[in-house]
Amino acid sequence: MSTIDCPDAGNELPDVPEQARPEVDRELAAMDTQITDAYRQFADRKEQISQDPGLAENAVLGPLRNKRTASLDRIGIAIGRVGERPAGIEGLAGCSLRADDSASGNPSGDTGDGGNGDGGQDDGQGQDQGQNQGQGDDQGQGDNQGQGDNQGQGDNQGNGQDPGQGQGQGQGQGQGQGGQGGNGPEPSDFVDIQSVQPNVQRPRQRRGASRGTFTTDCGRNENGKFNPDNVIVAPGVSNGAHHMHDYIGNQANDAFASNDDLANGATTCRNQGDRSTYYWPVLRLQNGQDEADVNADGGGKDQNVGEIQTPSQVTLKFVGSPVGRVTAMPRFLRIITGDAKAFTNGDANANASWSCTGFEDRQLKDKYPICPEGSQVVRTFAFQNCWDGQNTDSANHRTHVAFAQPNGRCPNGFRAVPQLVQRIVYDVPPGPGFAVDSFPEQLHKPITDHGDFINVFDQRLMKKMVRCINDGRRCR
Repeated sequence: MSTIDCPDAGNELPDVPEQARPEVDRELAAMDTQITDAYRQFADRKEQISQDPGLAENAVLGPLRNKRTASLDRIGIAIGRVGERPAGIEGLAGCSLRADDSASGNPSGDTGDGGNGDGGQDDGQGQDQGQNQGQGDDQGQGDNQGQGDNQGQGDNQGNGQDPGQGQGQGQGQGQGQGGQGGNGPEPSDFVDIQSVQPNVQRPRQRRGASRGTFTTDCGRNENGKFNPDNVIVAPGVSNGAHHMHDYIGNQANDAFASNDDLANGATTCRNQGDRSTYYWPVLRLQNGQDEADVNADGGGKDQNVGEIQTPSQVTLKFVGSPVGRVTAMPRFLRIITGDAKAFTNGDANANASWSCTGFEDRQLKDKYPICPEGSQVVRTFAFQNCWDGQNTDSANHRTHVAFAQPNGRCPNGFRAVPQLVQRIVYDVPPGPGFAVDSFPEQLHKPITDHGDFINVFDQRLMKKMVRCINDGRRCR
């Protein structure tokens, strides 16, 4: 057994009254901490548990179930004060031990639906359709900011099919838990990008498509703003993410930031009209060296170890719809793309996409790429591009936005908005030896990669973005 697998209560609560959300968010964050603590106990006693399976129930799973039952009861009470108490949430309390399938010789590491392109958000909105942005091969190295227009991204990003789930042959069969922190990744989590077949499909541009782009330059986190908070998922909770985030753009972002704080915060973006916050889990080189956070929350305390890598390039590009015009995003719209718990949740909400410069017609969802000499590791996030026209957030932080359907159109009740396509490049040594930060029990799996965005463009600049995209121009 490799990790602890618990139902994701947040995904099962799509309708939480606004008045109850702060308390519910705090309890959900507490449940994440409960899993983290239980995983630590499991990892410390793994050898004993392998010899005495009953110890897992008595020392780990039983106490965890009791804590989760109490948290779920408090969630039910909070919702019941202002609405109808959700039925059956007590059934989400139980957790189990599970094996790491990729470490047992499964070269694909498939989870969930196997990446057949039919997956979606848990509400059927098409979560898996955000990647395969149609990047060309002309990635180049560009300047250090990576903001040039010759990134090979093209104008046809988004709305593609699943990126390369489990393609190629895994490197090795897994030896123990692996990784500098003892909780991954495994050698089998890596694949030679040259063994992967091209799998990117460009969505067909139709008459009336909005073909323009808007690029914003917000740097590469050269100033080193990190924290393990997540103001979207766990507002008001320190270390709500249990892994470290890179931040670019708005510098006021932490667990306690209000919309007013963000509106008045400083920004690293060259255009001061963009005070949006862009953040993602850091990438670490697991080279045996300790980072400054080795004894801190989100770092070593949460089994995220190794040297944090500053990206060599970051590109933030907003693109249009292949079938029509886009409308402005509302200020303070929150979007999470991908699933930080996809290893245990399955891939319904996964939106990871890993590749190498020069090979970006080949995208990997559940493997890290081994890049050839001279090529760099690339993480790409294509965010949801349809908005429900009403809400800047939702109870599970997903259902207020969606991906366009395979035909390029938004689901009923949704309207097309500019799609953020985020490209992050790293100059790391070829081969296994790097990992994305994760919740401890997620074992640093590449499928758990995710990105977060809060729109804090001012009205004037948002209007400019929409005009540029709809008019087919390339703007900055």
